[in-house]
Amino acid sequence: MAWGTPVEVERRRRVRVAAWAYAYEVLGEQLATDAEFDRECALVDVSVRTGRDDLDAWFALEFEPYTGSWVHRHPEQDRLRDLCLRLLGRAR
Repeated sequence: MAWGTPVEVERRRRVRVAAWAYAYEVLGEQLATDAEFDRECALVDVSVRTGRDDLDAWFALEFEPYTGSWVHRHPEQDRLRDLCLRLLGRAR
């Protein structure tokens, strides 16, 4: 049985690709292979409403599945940094 509703799956996917992109683009660290990143980005569906209208609108406007550079414009830089540091075992 698959985990999560479509909204939960999409929310998790967006957090995951944002964290991976931030780690690579900003911190110079790799949390996923290029193939994993590309595969997951190809599955992002910006038409899914996740309950965060601000981030839904941002993803619809700014997200590009073929690059991670969009993460530099992500509105929650501090949250992404904290998440990445936790994932890398370097939480503050």
